[in-house]
Amino acid sequence: MLESSIPQAVAAQDERRLFLKLENQQPIGSFKLRGAYNKIASLSEEERGRGVITYSSGNHAQGVAYAARTLGVKAIIVMPNNAPAIKRQATASLGAEIVIVGPGSAERQAKAEELAETHGYVIVPPYNDEKIIAGQGTIGLEILEDLPEVEMVLVPVGGGGMISGIASAIKLSSPGTKVLGVEPELAGDAQATLRSGKLVHFDAEKVTRTIADGLRTQSIGAINFEHIRKYVDDIVTVTEDEIRESVRRLALDPKTIAEPSGAVAVAAFLFHRDQLPSTKLNVAVISGGNIEPKLLQKITGNSATNFVAR
Repeated sequence: MLESSIPQAVAAQDERRLFLKLENQQPIGSFKLRGAYNKIASLSEEERGRGVITYSSGNHAQGVAYAARTLGVKAIIVMPNNAPAIKRQATASLGAEIVIVGPGSAERQAKAEELAETHGYVIVPPYNDEKIIAGQGTIGLEILEDLPEVEMVLVPVGGGGMISGIASAIKLSSPGTKVLGVEPELAGDAQATLRSGKLVHFDAEKVTRTIADGLRTQSIGAINFEHIRKYVDDIVTVTEDEIRESVRRLALDPKTIAEPSGAVAVAAFLFHRDQLPSTKLNVAVISGGNIEPKLLQKITGNSATNFVAR
């Protein structure tokens, strides 16, 4: 992990330290490879022979494509028509067959299930699966191995696979460590679900407005909800401007370049400190770095900022 100098630029008045778990440096540029490989590796020879299919806006797509190629398995990926071109191209370059549908997460899931039923493909879900959760949970184990005294871990939340795995791994080994999820206000279904105690579904028209394309899920998974309810301390939301500013600050160091979805945990630390526990030793997961070059240029080109960390 890398200790970030970001907090010093905004909050020198306190002693809180932030370390970054750099999943943007994975072979596919995001954490998704962990769960995808674990799931496909667990399949029987007969199941692998049928091929796998998934539905994803980009990072899980690449994870499945990479793992399938490594294991010699055919992969079909259902992607939304608003997925960043950089993610579509990377997925295709890994040898996967791509099927394009509309922007809603429910729409791409339905298409994948239809194709699986027709052709016998094995579905590799992006988050609502125990093998996926276990794979993502290795992030939590690595955090504890590198920083056993960690007091709080901030984790981006989309469908809930990563936070389910990380929270389970950390809480079962270090119950006193706080685990908090972070998601965009425009896609705050996980927070609404945790608050209400039941699964909350957001409209596709709302969640697709967030710049954080990897977090545009309309609802967390049912399996993920059980893990979150048991192991996650809280979920906070961040604004679009806070996400952009966090991307800009992270981009000051080439090692920490993050896509908007990958920057939300840092955004929470920078701009919502009053909502977080008063912990001194913290980790933010940078879940991915697959950002469109033009978007990165647009965000970093404007260095002016009106933000003050709270």
